[in-house]
Amino acid sequence: MHRRTLLRGALAAPFASVGLSAASADTGAFTFALLGDCHIRPELDAVRGCTMCFEQVSASPVDFVIQNGDHIEDALETNRTRATMLMDLYQQTERAHLRKKVYHVLGNHDCLGVFPASGVSPDAPDYGKRFYTNRFGPRYYAFDHKGVHFVVLDSVGITADRSYEGRVDADQLAWLQADLAAQPAGARIVAITHIPLITAMRCYEPESWLDTPHNWTNVVNAREVLRVLGAHKVLAVLQAHSHVYERIELNGMAFITTGAVAGADWRGSFLGTPEGYTEVTIAGRTVGSRYRAYGFASVHRGDVAI
Repeated sequence: MHRRTLLRGALAAPFASVGLSAASADTGAFTFALLGDCHIRPELDAVRGCTMCFEQVSASPVDFVIQNGDHIEDALETNRTRATMLMDLYQQTERAHLRKKVYHVLGNHDCLGVFPASGVSPDAPDYGKRFYTNRFGPRYYAFDHKGVHFVVLDSVGITADRSYEGRVDADQLAWLQADLAAQPAGARIVAITHIPLITAMRCYEPESWLDTPHNWTNVVNAREVLRVLGAHKVLAVLQAHSHVYERIELNGMAFITTGAVAGADWRGSFLGTPEGYTEVTIAGRTVGSRYRAYGFASVHRGDVAI
C-alpha cells in the first residue's frame, strides 16, 4: 500500500497555531517561504488550493520561495501522459500565481515511472529523476542570498527493485563536502532536502506507513550527511515530505520540516497540520520559523489525526 493512499480518512483533529519566531532586528535579516508537497492535480480542488497559497505568498514580503519537492501527484506510478499533464499544470499555475523567485527541490513524486505500474521503461530518456531535471535543472546545487549560502540536496534514492528510499548518494556527498569546504570560515550555511534527515515521524506516523519496501520516512544515511554539515556548523536543514510541521534542535542545528501545501492530499489537515507553508527568517545566526495556513477548506475533508 502506498503512503499517499493512507492520507485519506480518520477523525478530524483541531489545529493549534504553531511556530517559532526569530527576532529580526539584526541588520540584513530576511524572510523566505518554504513550500512543500503541492501534489497538484486536476481533482480535489488542488489547483484552487495551490493558487490560493501562491497568491498569499506573492502578496507577502518574503524575498524568495523554496519549493521543497513533490510538485505533482504523481509521477511515480502514473503513465507518462498523465505525469506530463500534471507537471504542465504545476508549471502553468506557478507561472501565473507565484510572483517570486523560486528555487526548486526534487521530490519522490516528481520522478517518472519508478513504480512498475506506471508502464514506463527504465530505459526511457525521461525515466526517474530526468523527468524533473528536464523541467527544473540540476537535482543538487547551491545559491547565495544576503550573505547566506544555501545547498539544495537530492534525497531521493531510486532502488534497484524500482522503489525508492531516503538517501543522499556518494557523488553528491563528495560535491557537498567540496562546496562547503570552499566557504569562508564562519559562513552562514543552510541545507535543503525533501526527505528529512531528522524527524520525529517514526514516533507518531500511521503504523501502516512502516509497511513499505524501503525507508520512505527519512534519509537512511543521514549520519554521513550530518558529519559533513556538522563540520561546517550549518545553521539549519529545511525539510518537507512528511506533511507535518516540525522543528527539532540538535547541537545548534535547526531541522525545520514544513507542512504540506496539500495538507492530507487535499482532504483536510494531516496529523494536526493544515494546508500551509512555512515562513523562515534568518537574522544573524538565528533561524526562526512560523507555519502559515492560507485558508483552504476542502469539500472532501477527512482530516487525518494521530
